[in-house]
Amino acid sequence: MAPTLILKPGTAWSDAWQQCLAVAPEAFRDDHVLNLRSASWQSGGRTLPAYSPVDGSPVVGPPRLDAAAAQQAVRASLDQHRAWRHVPLAERRARVGATLDALTEHRELLALLLVWEIGKPWRLARADVDRAIDGVRWYVDGVEPMLEGRSPLAGPVSNIASWNYPMSVLVHAMLVQALAGNAVIAKAPTDGGVACLTLAAALAAREGLPITLVSGSGGELSEALVRSPEIGCVSFVGGRDTGARIATTVADLGKRHILEQEGLNTWGIWNHTDWDALTAVIPKLFDYGKQRCTAYPRFVVQRSLFADFLAAYLPAVRSIRLGHPLAVEHPEDPLPELDFGPLINAAKAKELDDQVAEAIDRGAVPLHHGSLADGRFLPGQDTSAYLAPVTLLNPPPSSPLHHAEPFGPVDTIVLVDTEAELLAAMNASNGALAATLATDDPQTYARLSPQIRAFKVGHGRPRSRGDRDELFGGFGSSWRGAFVGGELLVKAVTNGPAGERPPGNFPDYHLMP
Repeated sequence: MAPTLILKPGTAWSDAWQQCLAVAPEAFRDDHVLNLRSASWQSGGRTLPAYSPVDGSPVVGPPRLDAAAAQQAVRASLDQHRAWRHVPLAERRARVGATLDALTEHRELLALLLVWEIGKPWRLARADVDRAIDGVRWYVDGVEPMLEGRSPLAGPVSNIASWNYPMSVLVHAMLVQALAGNAVIAKAPTDGGVACLTLAAALAAREGLPITLVSGSGGELSEALVRSPEIGCVSFVGGRDTGARIATTVADLGKRHILEQEGLNTWGIWNHTDWDALTAVIPKLFDYGKQRCTAYPRFVVQRSLFADFLAAYLPAVRSIRLGHPLAVEHPEDPLPELDFGPLINAAKAKELDDQVAEAIDRGAVPLHHGSLADGRFLPGQDTSAYLAPVTLLNPPPSSPLHHAEPFGPVDTIVLVDTEAELLAAMNASNGALAATLATDDPQTYARLSPQIRAFKVGHGRPRSRGDRDELFGGFGSSWRGAFVGGELLVKAVTNGPAGERPPGNFPDYHLMP
Protein backbone atom coordinates (compact mmCIF):
# COMPACT_ATOMS: atom_id res chain seq x y z
CA MET A 1 0.00 0.00 0.00
CA ALA A 2 1.40 3.40 -0.99
CA PRO A 3 2.14 5.79 1.90
CA THR A 4 -0.15 8.75 2.49
CA LEU A 5 1.58 11.95 1.40
CA ILE A 6 1.35 15.49 2.79
CA LEU A 7 2.33 18.91 1.49
CA LYS A 8 5.78 19.68 2.86
CA PRO A 9 5.40 22.31 5.59
CA GLY A 10 6.50 25.79 4.55
CA THR A 11 6.00 25.20 0.82
CA ALA A 12 2.33 26.16 0.38
CA TRP A 13 1.41 28.86 -2.14
CA SER A 14 0.32 31.05 0.78
CA ASP A 15 3.82 30.68 2.27
CA ALA A 16 5.43 31.76 -1.00
CA TRP A 17 3.03 34.68 -1.41
CA GLN A 18 3.68 36.01 2.09
CA GLN A 19 7.39 35.92 1.35
CA CYS A 20 6.81 37.93 -1.84
CA LEU A 21 4.88 40.56 0.11
CA ALA A 22 7.77 40.81 2.58
CA VAL A 23 10.60 40.82 0.02
CA ALA A 24 9.10 43.18 -2.58
CA PRO A 25 6.14 45.08 -1.14
CA GLU A 26 6.45 47.66 -3.91
CA ALA A 27 5.43 45.07 -6.53
CA PHE A 28 2.96 42.83 -4.67
CA ARG A 29 -0.40 43.60 -3.13
CA ASP A 30 -2.57 41.38 -0.92
CA ASP A 31 -4.19 39.59 -3.85
CA HIS A 32 -2.49 40.76 -7.05
CA VAL A 33 0.74 41.94 -8.65
CA LEU A 34 1.50 45.28 -10.26
CA ASN A 35 3.02 46.11 -13.62
CA LEU A 36 6.40 47.83 -13.84
CA ARG A 37 5.94 50.84 -16.13
CA SER A 38 7.71 54.20 -16.36
CA ALA A 39 10.20 53.01 -13.73
CA SER A 40 7.44 52.54 -11.14
CA TRP A 41 5.08 49.79 -10.03
CA GLN A 42 1.55 50.64 -11.13
CA SER A 43 -1.86 49.04 -10.89
CA GLY A 44 -4.12 48.86 -13.88
CA GLY A 45 -5.72 46.21 -15.98
CA ARG A 46 -8.16 43.52 -14.97
CA THR A 47 -6.54 40.64 -13.11
CA LEU A 48 -7.74 37.36 -14.53
CA PRO A 49 -8.20 34.32 -12.29
CA ALA A 50 -5.39 31.79 -12.46
CA TYR A 51 -4.91 28.30 -11.08
CA SER A 52 -1.84 26.27 -10.25
CA PRO A 53 -1.30 23.24 -12.49
CA VAL A 54 0.03 21.45 -9.41
CA ASP A 55 -3.36 20.96 -7.76
CA GLY A 56 -5.84 23.32 -9.40
CA SER A 57 -5.77 25.78 -6.49
CA PRO A 58 -5.94 29.56 -7.09
CA VAL A 59 -2.70 31.51 -7.67
CA VAL A 60 -2.13 35.07 -8.82
CA GLY A 61 -3.04 35.92 -12.39
CA PRO A 62 -1.58 38.58 -14.69
CA PRO A 63 -3.19 42.05 -14.69
CA ARG A 64 -4.14 42.54 -18.33
CA LEU A 65 -3.23 45.96 -19.69
CA ASP A 66 -4.94 47.37 -22.74
CA ALA A 67 -3.21 48.52 -25.91
CA ALA A 68 -3.10 52.19 -24.87
CA ALA A 69 -1.38 51.43 -21.57
CA ALA A 70 1.12 49.18 -23.34
CA GLN A 71 1.92 51.93 -25.83
CA GLN A 72 2.56 54.35 -22.97
CA ALA A 73 4.88 51.79 -21.37
CA VAL A 74 6.83 51.46 -24.63
CA ARG A 75 7.25 55.25 -24.95
CA ALA A 76 8.48 55.45 -21.34
CA SER A 77 10.90 52.59 -21.99
CA LEU A 78 12.38 54.54 -24.91
CA ASP A 79 13.10 57.42 -22.52
CA GLN A 80 14.83 54.98 -20.17
CA HIS A 81 16.76 53.55 -23.11
CA ARG A 82 18.07 56.92 -24.22
CA ALA A 83 19.47 57.54 -20.73
CA TRP A 84 20.72 54.00 -20.05
CA ARG A 85 22.69 53.67 -23.28
CA HIS A 86 25.05 56.39 -22.02
CA VAL A 87 25.66 54.74 -18.63
CA PRO A 88 29.31 53.55 -18.55
CA LEU A 89 29.84 49.80 -18.93
CA ALA A 90 31.49 49.56 -15.51
CA GLU A 91 28.34 50.88 -13.86
CA ARG A 92 26.09 48.63 -15.92
CA ARG A 93 28.18 45.64 -14.89
CA ALA A 94 27.97 46.66 -11.24
CA ARG A 95 24.19 47.03 -11.33
CA VAL A 96 23.61 43.75 -13.14
CA GLY A 97 26.02 42.06 -10.72
CA ALA A 98 24.07 43.45 -7.77
CA THR A 99 20.87 42.13 -9.33
CA LEU A 100 22.42 38.67 -9.58
CA ASP A 101 23.38 38.85 -5.91
CA ALA A 102 19.76 39.67 -5.03
CA LEU A 103 18.44 36.84 -7.18
CA THR A 104 20.87 34.47 -5.46
CA GLU A 105 19.66 35.62 -2.05
CA HIS A 106 16.07 34.78 -3.00
CA ARG A 107 16.82 31.70 -5.09
CA GLU A 108 14.62 29.34 -3.05
CA LEU A 109 11.60 31.65 -3.21
CA LEU A 110 11.94 32.14 -6.97
CA ALA A 111 12.12 28.36 -7.41
CA LEU A 112 9.08 27.76 -5.18
CA LEU A 113 7.08 30.24 -7.26
CA LEU A 114 8.04 28.30 -10.39
CA VAL A 115 6.79 25.07 -8.81
CA TRP A 116 3.37 26.52 -8.08
CA GLU A 117 2.95 28.66 -11.19
CA ILE A 118 4.21 26.34 -13.94
CA GLY A 119 4.52 22.98 -12.20
CA LYS A 120 8.28 22.46 -12.31
CA PRO A 121 9.68 19.82 -9.96
CA TRP A 122 11.90 21.30 -7.28
CA ARG A 123 15.18 20.16 -8.82
CA LEU A 124 14.33 21.65 -12.21
CA ALA A 125 12.90 24.85 -10.71
CA ARG A 126 16.13 25.53 -8.84
CA ALA A 127 18.12 24.69 -11.95
CA ASP A 128 16.11 27.25 -13.93
CA VAL A 129 17.00 29.96 -11.40
CA ASP A 130 20.64 28.89 -11.16
CA ARG A 131 21.12 28.82 -14.94
CA ALA A 132 19.86 32.38 -15.19
CA ILE A 133 22.20 33.60 -12.46
CA ASP A 134 25.28 31.65 -13.55
CA GLY A 135 24.73 32.40 -17.22
CA VAL A 136 24.45 36.16 -16.75
CA ARG A 137 27.48 36.19 -14.43
CA TRP A 138 29.49 34.75 -17.31
CA TYR A 139 28.51 37.78 -19.39
CA VAL A 140 29.20 40.23 -16.56
CA ASP A 141 32.72 38.82 -16.24
CA GLY A 142 33.49 38.69 -19.96
CA VAL A 143 31.28 41.16 -21.82
CA GLU A 144 33.89 43.87 -22.40
CA PRO A 145 35.53 42.34 -25.51
CA MET A 146 32.09 41.35 -26.83
CA LEU A 147 31.07 45.02 -26.82
CA GLU A 148 34.23 46.39 -28.40
CA GLY A 149 33.30 48.51 -31.42
CA ARG A 150 29.58 48.04 -30.76
CA SER A 151 26.80 50.29 -29.45
CA PRO A 152 23.30 49.80 -28.03
CA LEU A 153 20.31 49.66 -30.35
CA ALA A 154 18.22 52.72 -31.22
CA GLY A 155 15.41 51.55 -28.95
CA PRO A 156 14.56 49.05 -26.22
CA VAL A 157 14.38 45.29 -26.70
CA SER A 158 10.86 43.83 -26.53
CA ASN A 159 10.69 40.30 -25.09
CA ILE A 160 7.70 38.01 -25.64
CA ALA A 161 8.45 34.55 -24.24
CA SER A 162 6.65 31.34 -23.43
CA TRP A 163 5.94 30.27 -19.86
CA ASN A 164 8.27 27.26 -19.56
CA TYR A 165 11.60 28.94 -18.69
CA PRO A 166 10.90 32.32 -17.05
CA MET A 167 14.33 32.58 -15.47
CA SER A 168 16.95 30.76 -17.55
CA VAL A 169 15.57 32.04 -20.87
CA LEU A 170 13.58 35.25 -20.29
CA VAL A 171 15.28 36.85 -17.27
CA HIS A 172 18.67 35.70 -18.57
CA ALA A 173 18.05 37.45 -21.90
CA MET A 174 16.69 40.60 -20.25
CA LEU A 175 19.72 41.05 -18.01
CA VAL A 176 22.19 40.51 -20.87
CA GLN A 177 20.25 42.97 -23.02
CA ALA A 178 20.48 45.56 -20.23
CA LEU A 179 24.17 44.81 -19.71
CA ALA A 180 24.71 45.56 -23.41
CA GLY A 181 23.21 49.02 -22.94
CA ASN A 182 19.54 48.57 -23.80
CA ALA A 183 16.36 49.22 -21.92
CA VAL A 184 14.23 46.08 -21.73
CA ILE A 185 10.51 45.38 -22.03
CA ALA A 186 9.07 41.99 -21.14
CA LYS A 187 5.56 40.66 -21.49
CA ALA A 188 4.63 38.23 -18.72
CA PRO A 189 3.37 34.94 -20.22
CA THR A 190 -0.38 34.53 -19.91
CA ASP A 191 -0.17 30.87 -18.90
CA GLY A 192 2.02 31.21 -15.81
CA GLY A 193 5.07 32.69 -14.14
CA VAL A 194 3.89 36.21 -13.43
CA ALA A 195 4.78 36.17 -9.71
CA CYS A 196 8.27 34.79 -10.34
CA LEU A 197 8.91 37.40 -13.05
CA THR A 198 7.48 40.17 -10.89
CA LEU A 199 9.86 39.29 -8.06
CA ALA A 200 12.85 39.09 -10.41
CA ALA A 201 11.90 42.42 -12.02
CA ALA A 202 11.50 44.06 -8.61
CA LEU A 203 14.99 42.98 -7.57
CA ALA A 204 16.42 44.28 -10.86
CA ALA A 205 14.54 47.59 -10.68
CA ARG A 206 15.92 48.24 -7.19
CA GLU A 207 19.40 48.19 -8.71
CA GLY A 208 18.41 50.76 -11.30
CA LEU A 209 18.07 48.48 -14.33
CA PRO A 210 15.76 49.93 -17.03
CA ILE A 211 13.18 47.14 -17.03
CA THR A 212 9.51 47.30 -17.99
CA LEU A 213 7.22 44.35 -17.16
CA VAL A 214 3.70 44.29 -18.56
CA SER A 215 1.03 41.65 -19.02
CA GLY A 216 -2.02 41.18 -21.16
CA SER A 217 -3.38 39.59 -24.30
CA GLY A 218 -0.73 38.96 -26.92
CA GLY A 219 -3.10 40.03 -29.69
CA GLU A 220 -3.99 43.27 -27.94
CA LEU A 221 -0.43 44.20 -26.95
CA SER A 222 1.36 43.14 -30.15
CA GLU A 223 0.79 46.48 -31.84
CA ALA A 224 2.81 48.16 -29.07
CA LEU A 225 5.36 45.42 -28.32
CA VAL A 226 6.11 44.43 -31.93
CA ARG A 227 5.10 47.22 -34.34
CA SER A 228 5.98 50.33 -32.31
CA PRO A 229 8.69 52.39 -34.02
CA GLU A 230 10.27 52.89 -30.59
CA ILE A 231 11.19 49.18 -30.36
CA GLY A 232 14.77 48.42 -31.36
CA CYS A 233 14.50 44.62 -31.40
CA VAL A 234 11.82 41.96 -30.91
CA SER A 235 12.86 38.78 -29.08
CA PHE A 236 10.26 36.01 -29.16
CA VAL A 237 10.15 32.44 -27.84
CA GLY A 238 7.06 30.39 -28.62
CA GLY A 239 5.02 28.52 -31.21
CA ARG A 240 5.28 28.66 -34.97
CA ASP A 241 1.89 30.23 -35.66
CA THR A 242 2.49 33.27 -33.46
CA GLY A 243 6.14 33.41 -34.51
CA ALA A 244 5.19 33.46 -38.19
CA ARG A 245 2.87 36.42 -37.66
CA ILE A 246 5.58 38.32 -35.79
CA ALA A 247 8.15 37.37 -38.43
CA THR A 248 5.98 38.85 -41.18
CA THR A 249 5.55 42.06 -39.20
CA VAL A 250 9.21 42.59 -38.34
CA ALA A 251 10.30 41.73 -41.88
CA ASP A 252 7.91 44.36 -43.27
CA LEU A 253 9.26 46.91 -40.79
CA GLY A 254 12.90 45.94 -41.24
CA LYS A 255 13.19 45.55 -37.47
CA ARG A 256 15.92 43.58 -35.66
CA HIS A 257 14.48 40.29 -34.41
CA ILE A 258 15.22 37.01 -32.62
CA LEU A 259 12.39 34.51 -33.05
CA GLU A 260 12.88 31.08 -31.48
CA GLN A 261 10.09 28.75 -32.58
CA GLU A 262 9.24 25.12 -32.06
CA GLY A 263 10.34 22.21 -34.22
CA LEU A 264 10.06 18.43 -34.05
CA ASN A 265 13.40 17.44 -32.52
CA THR A 266 14.26 13.85 -33.45
CA TRP A 267 16.50 11.06 -32.16
CA GLY A 268 17.69 8.73 -34.92
CA ILE A 269 18.84 5.15 -34.36
CA TRP A 270 20.97 3.62 -37.13
CA ASN A 271 23.48 0.74 -36.89
CA HIS A 272 23.56 1.24 -33.13
CA THR A 273 24.41 -1.21 -30.32
CA ASP A 274 25.01 0.85 -27.14
CA TRP A 275 21.58 0.17 -25.66
CA ASP A 276 22.68 0.73 -22.06
CA ALA A 277 23.45 4.34 -22.92
CA LEU A 278 19.97 4.77 -24.41
CA THR A 279 18.28 3.24 -21.36
CA ALA A 280 20.18 5.65 -19.11
CA VAL A 281 19.21 8.76 -21.07
CA ILE A 282 15.47 8.07 -21.64
CA PRO A 283 14.29 9.34 -18.20
CA LYS A 284 16.34 12.53 -18.65
CA LEU A 285 14.55 13.17 -21.93
CA PHE A 286 11.28 13.35 -19.95
CA ASP A 287 12.51 16.23 -17.75
CA TYR A 288 9.66 18.67 -17.15
CA GLY A 289 7.31 16.44 -19.13
CA LYS A 290 9.07 17.32 -22.40
CA GLN A 291 7.74 20.89 -22.10
CA ARG A 292 10.98 22.23 -23.53
CA CYS A 293 11.91 23.62 -26.91
CA THR A 294 14.81 21.13 -27.06
CA ALA A 295 12.82 18.07 -25.96
CA TYR A 296 13.01 14.90 -28.07
CA PRO A 297 9.47 13.56 -28.74
CA ARG A 298 10.29 11.57 -31.91
CA PHE A 299 12.47 8.47 -32.32
CA VAL A 300 13.35 7.39 -35.85
CA VAL A 301 14.48 3.77 -35.60
CA GLN A 302 16.06 1.39 -38.10
CA ARG A 303 13.46 -1.37 -38.49
CA SER A 304 15.97 -4.20 -37.98
CA LEU A 305 16.89 -2.68 -34.59
CA PHE A 306 13.34 -2.16 -33.34
CA ALA A 307 13.27 -5.17 -30.98
CA ASP A 308 16.57 -4.11 -29.38
CA PHE A 309 15.32 -0.53 -29.15
CA LEU A 310 12.16 -1.59 -27.30
CA ALA A 311 14.15 -3.78 -24.90
CA ALA A 312 16.19 -0.71 -23.96
CA TYR A 313 13.41 1.90 -24.11
CA LEU A 314 10.42 0.30 -22.35
CA PRO A 315 12.07 -0.43 -18.96
CA ALA A 316 13.34 3.15 -18.89
CA VAL A 317 10.02 4.79 -19.70
CA ARG A 318 8.31 2.61 -17.09
CA SER A 319 10.68 4.03 -14.47
CA ILE A 320 9.54 7.64 -15.02
CA ARG A 321 8.62 9.38 -11.77
CA LEU A 322 5.79 11.92 -11.77
CA GLY A 323 3.52 13.53 -9.23
CA HIS A 324 2.97 16.53 -6.95
CA PRO A 325 6.33 18.34 -6.76
CA LEU A 326 5.91 19.23 -3.07
CA ALA A 327 4.38 16.03 -1.68
CA VAL A 328 6.34 14.15 1.01
CA GLU A 329 5.67 11.30 3.42
CA HIS A 330 7.05 13.02 6.52
CA PRO A 331 7.49 16.74 7.28
CA GLU A 332 11.26 16.41 7.52
CA ASP A 333 11.63 14.56 4.20
CA PRO A 334 13.40 16.31 1.33
CA LEU A 335 11.26 17.28 -1.65
CA PRO A 336 10.82 14.38 -4.08
CA GLU A 337 13.09 13.67 -7.04
CA LEU A 338 10.64 13.66 -9.93
CA ASP A 339 11.09 13.61 -13.69
CA PHE A 340 8.05 15.82 -14.11
CA GLY A 341 4.90 17.06 -12.46
CA PRO A 342 1.84 18.53 -14.19
CA LEU A 343 1.60 20.02 -17.66
CA ILE A 344 1.02 23.76 -17.78
CA ASN A 345 -2.75 23.37 -17.36
CA ALA A 346 -5.61 20.90 -17.50
CA ALA A 347 -6.62 22.04 -20.99
CA LYS A 348 -3.22 21.08 -22.38
CA ALA A 349 -3.36 17.67 -20.68
CA LYS A 350 -6.80 17.02 -22.16
CA GLU A 351 -5.72 18.21 -25.61
CA LEU A 352 -2.80 15.79 -25.65
CA ASP A 353 -4.88 12.94 -24.25
CA ASP A 354 -7.43 13.52 -27.01
CA GLN A 355 -4.69 13.59 -29.67
CA VAL A 356 -3.34 10.29 -28.39
CA ALA A 357 -6.78 8.67 -28.46
CA GLU A 358 -7.45 9.99 -31.97
CA ALA A 359 -4.06 8.78 -33.24
CA ILE A 360 -4.75 5.29 -31.89
CA ASP A 361 -8.20 5.28 -33.50
CA ARG A 362 -6.51 6.09 -36.81
CA GLY A 363 -3.95 3.32 -36.60
CA ALA A 364 -1.11 4.32 -34.24
CA VAL A 365 0.08 1.42 -32.09
CA PRO A 366 0.27 2.13 -28.32
CA LEU A 367 3.53 0.67 -27.04
CA HIS A 368 3.33 2.22 -23.57
CA HIS A 369 0.51 3.99 -21.77
CA GLY A 370 1.40 4.99 -18.22
CA SER A 371 -1.08 5.52 -15.42
CA LEU A 372 -1.48 8.34 -12.93
CA ALA A 373 -2.14 5.63 -10.36
CA ASP A 374 1.63 5.16 -10.26
CA GLY A 375 2.26 8.83 -9.45
CA ARG A 376 2.88 10.56 -6.12
CA PHE A 377 -0.17 12.62 -5.19
CA LEU A 378 -1.86 14.05 -2.12
CA PRO A 379 -5.13 12.41 -0.99
CA GLY A 380 -8.02 13.74 -3.07
CA GLN A 381 -5.76 16.02 -5.09
CA ASP A 382 -6.90 17.51 -8.41
CA THR A 383 -4.78 15.74 -11.06
CA SER A 384 -6.49 17.16 -14.17
CA ALA A 385 -3.27 18.81 -15.41
CA TYR A 386 -1.22 15.60 -15.21
CA LEU A 387 -0.58 13.16 -18.05
CA ALA A 388 1.36 9.92 -17.68
CA PRO A 389 3.96 9.02 -20.35
CA VAL A 390 2.65 7.63 -23.62
CA THR A 391 4.55 6.01 -26.50
CA LEU A 392 3.00 5.49 -29.93
CA LEU A 393 4.34 3.64 -32.95
CA ASN A 394 3.67 5.14 -36.38
CA PRO A 395 1.28 8.03 -35.66
CA PRO A 396 -0.88 8.59 -38.77
CA PRO A 397 -0.03 11.53 -41.06
CA SER A 398 -3.41 13.09 -40.22
CA SER A 399 -2.43 13.38 -36.54
CA PRO A 400 -0.69 16.47 -35.10
CA LEU A 401 1.58 13.99 -33.33
CA HIS A 402 2.99 13.01 -36.72
CA HIS A 403 4.45 16.40 -37.64
CA ALA A 404 4.36 18.76 -34.64
CA GLU A 405 5.98 18.97 -31.22
CA PRO A 406 3.45 17.75 -28.60
CA PHE A 407 4.98 19.76 -25.73
CA GLY A 408 4.12 16.98 -23.32
CA PRO A 409 5.19 13.43 -22.29
CA VAL A 410 4.22 11.74 -25.56
CA ASP A 411 6.87 9.90 -27.58
CA THR A 412 6.28 8.76 -31.14
CA ILE A 413 8.35 6.19 -33.04
CA VAL A 414 8.77 5.90 -36.79
CA LEU A 415 10.47 2.89 -38.38
CA VAL A 416 12.71 3.25 -41.45
CA ASP A 417 14.67 0.91 -43.71
CA THR A 418 17.07 3.18 -45.61
CA GLU A 419 19.28 6.14 -44.85
CA ALA A 420 17.13 8.28 -47.14
CA GLU A 421 14.04 7.38 -45.10
CA LEU A 422 15.94 8.08 -41.89
CA LEU A 423 16.85 11.61 -43.02
CA ALA A 424 13.37 12.32 -44.37
CA ALA A 425 11.78 11.27 -41.07
CA MET A 426 14.28 13.26 -39.01
CA ASN A 427 13.54 16.35 -41.11
CA ALA A 428 9.76 16.00 -40.94
CA SER A 429 9.05 19.46 -39.48
CA ASN A 430 11.06 21.65 -41.86
CA GLY A 431 13.74 22.56 -39.39
CA ALA A 432 14.44 21.93 -35.73
CA LEU A 433 16.52 23.27 -32.88
CA ALA A 434 18.19 20.00 -31.87
CA ALA A 435 18.58 16.42 -33.05
CA THR A 436 20.62 13.34 -32.20
CA LEU A 437 21.91 10.51 -34.36
CA ALA A 438 22.88 7.37 -32.43
CA THR A 439 25.20 5.22 -34.55
CA ASP A 440 28.28 3.19 -33.74
CA ASP A 441 30.19 4.34 -36.82
CA PRO A 442 31.76 7.83 -36.59
CA GLN A 443 32.01 7.98 -40.37
CA THR A 444 28.28 7.34 -40.72
CA TYR A 445 27.60 10.12 -38.24
CA ALA A 446 29.95 12.48 -40.08
CA ARG A 447 28.25 11.71 -43.39
CA LEU A 448 24.61 11.90 -42.26
CA SER A 449 24.57 14.55 -39.53
CA PRO A 450 25.12 17.54 -41.90
CA GLN A 451 21.95 16.49 -43.73
CA ILE A 452 19.83 16.73 -40.57
CA ARG A 453 18.14 20.15 -40.51
CA ALA A 454 18.76 20.98 -36.87
CA PHE A 455 21.01 23.69 -35.44
CA LYS A 456 22.59 21.25 -33.00
CA VAL A 457 23.11 17.55 -33.72
CA GLY A 458 24.42 15.22 -31.03
CA HIS A 459 26.23 11.93 -31.60
CA GLY A 460 24.33 9.54 -29.35
CA ARG A 461 23.69 12.23 -26.75
CA PRO A 462 21.04 14.93 -26.33
CA ARG A 463 21.71 18.55 -27.20
CA SER A 464 20.27 21.44 -25.22
CA ARG A 465 19.87 25.17 -25.55
CA GLY A 466 23.23 25.57 -23.84
CA ASP A 467 24.75 28.16 -21.56
CA ARG A 468 27.57 30.67 -21.54
CA ASP A 469 29.61 30.49 -24.77
CA GLU A 470 27.45 27.84 -26.47
CA LEU A 471 25.61 29.21 -29.51
CA PHE A 472 21.95 28.56 -30.25
CA GLY A 473 19.63 28.86 -33.22
CA GLY A 474 17.51 26.83 -35.59
CA PHE A 475 17.00 25.75 -39.18
CA GLY A 476 13.97 26.24 -41.39
CA SER A 477 10.78 27.31 -39.66
CA SER A 478 12.19 26.68 -36.18
CA TRP A 479 14.05 30.01 -36.10
CA ARG A 480 13.88 33.42 -37.72
CA GLY A 481 16.30 36.26 -37.22
CA ALA A 482 19.60 36.48 -35.36
CA PHE A 483 21.15 33.48 -33.64
CA VAL A 484 22.03 33.83 -29.95
CA GLY A 485 24.20 32.28 -27.24
CA GLY A 486 27.71 33.34 -26.28
CA GLU A 487 28.89 36.50 -27.99
CA LEU A 488 26.08 36.18 -30.56
CA LEU A 489 23.50 37.18 -27.93
CA VAL A 490 25.37 40.44 -27.37
CA LYS A 491 25.84 40.94 -31.11
CA ALA A 492 22.11 40.39 -31.70
CA VAL A 493 21.13 43.29 -29.42
CA THR A 494 23.83 45.80 -30.36
CA ASN A 495 24.89 47.66 -33.50
CA GLY A 496 28.23 46.86 -35.09
CA PRO A 497 30.10 48.07 -38.17
CA ALA A 498 28.11 49.37 -41.13
CA GLY A 499 26.94 46.59 -43.39
CA GLU A 500 27.36 43.88 -40.75
CA ARG A 501 25.37 40.70 -41.41
CA PRO A 502 24.74 38.89 -38.11
CA PRO A 503 24.62 35.09 -38.17
CA GLY A 504 21.02 33.97 -38.34
CA ASN A 505 18.10 32.80 -40.43
CA PHE A 506 16.73 35.81 -42.31
CA PRO A 507 14.34 36.16 -45.26
CA ASP A 508 17.19 37.06 -47.63
CA TYR A 509 20.04 34.98 -46.20
CA HIS A 510 21.02 32.15 -43.83
CA LEU A 511 24.42 32.57 -42.20
CA MET A 512 25.90 30.05 -39.78
CA PRO A 513 28.38 31.28 -37.13
